[in-house]
Amino acid sequence: MRRPGALAAAALSLGLLVTGCSGVDDEPTTGLTTGAAADENAPSATDETEATQDAEPVDPDTPTTWGPTEGELAEAREVVTAMSPEELAGQVIVGRYAGTDPAIPAELVSDLHLSGVCVTGDNVVDEAQVRATTAAVSQAVADSGRDFPAVIGVDQEGGSVSHLRGIATEFPAFRAAGEAVDGGGRSGRLAVRDAAYTTGLELRDLGFTWVYAPVADVTIGAADPTIGSRSPSSDPRLAAKATAAAVDGFDRSGTVSTTKHYPGHGGATADSHLTLPELDTPAAELEKRDLMPFRAATKAGAPSVMMGHLDVEALAPGTPSSIAPEVYEHLREEVGFEGVAITDSLGMGAVVGIPDLAVKALVAGADLLLMPADTRRTHARVTKAIRDGEVAPERIEEAAARVVALQMWQARTAEAEQVPDDVSARAAEAAQALEVAAYAAP
Repeated sequence: MRRPGALAAAALSLGLLVTGCSGVDDEPTTGLTTGAAADENAPSATDETEATQDAEPVDPDTPTTWGPTEGELAEAREVVTAMSPEELAGQVIVGRYAGTDPAIPAELVSDLHLSGVCVTGDNVVDEAQVRATTAAVSQAVADSGRDFPAVIGVDQEGGSVSHLRGIATEFPAFRAAGEAVDGGGRSGRLAVRDAAYTTGLELRDLGFTWVYAPVADVTIGAADPTIGSRSPSSDPRLAAKATAAAVDGFDRSGTVSTTKHYPGHGGATADSHLTLPELDTPAAELEKRDLMPFRAATKAGAPSVMMGHLDVEALAPGTPSSIAPEVYEHLREEVGFEGVAITDSLGMGAVVGIPDLAVKALVAGADLLLMPADTRRTHARVTKAIRDGEVAPERIEEAAARVVALQMWQARTAEAEQVPDDVSARAAEAAQALEVAAYAAP
């Protein structure tokens, strides 16, 4: 499917762009007669048309708050309106696959029109095999007629969560970022930024387009069994500065970063890989502690945010955040994030047994479904939900358009920021510099 650039340009010239975050589209339909239908003084369709015609054309080069330009977002909207239900379903899924044969994920992407796949440690053998895998997936997307890149993501946070161990440079756990900011101020932030920048370049060199980092969770310490040293700090101010610096570095590298796990996993005393953590954190404390890094990331231009599998009493009691409309609305309306909202892995113990999990996530506001337990079955179910109207056309097109626009941005920024031949050496230097900034005695 080719991008209809002429159509996008025409839409822009008429001033028909909609913002990347539409609160109206996210609200459930009540079926009641309200608004303009009940108000004799409400603007007529003619009034609205005239207002649209009088509006200033939107400059297609105007950047959004999360990366893509308004032109790329408009073009992405045109692309997805031409997609079939099967293609739309695929565009909002990042697939899970088993094995190390590069043909397996490529076939999955080709068969199901997937946006891409997540590569885990179980899918990795060595550098040559990783390069073959990313190349095969990229080719599958290109062969489908899409002229924007595949979503090829990996958990490469540093420390214990580094799925390319022995292949990519090993960085310290992200706790070092908070320590560097604490001890070094601006120089510490630059060390964090450079670490993220060189990580992103090295991932691009291996064929990846996404990284599921940085972790923005503010840990509570020993009572936190999941995040621990993955967290930049127990101090929300330090965590916010470290997270924003990492987002900046990844953005500069041309790799899509994912700030996680909204609205904050660091205060959970249970592991969402196994069960659904319950957080009874008061709203005021959530605001002061957990949300600060996500606000900082959004201000820094975070392109995507990962929704955690968390039962947060202050926002949506009894419902995992990843399928709770209230939490997505909070992210959009209160934090101001306009980019791609991606779920945490849908194969995790916290949510894996929930009926119609993927459909519920999309209806709630997810734009991208990460690693369903059964990718083929999930694709079939989402396709049916689109056909049957369980997922409204405007909702699925909004989600798919955000993903496509972000991949257009990734391609553009990657083209502008070439990977140097000595990228691994530079990454090693950045890793060492971060260690020194974090832990060297003053």
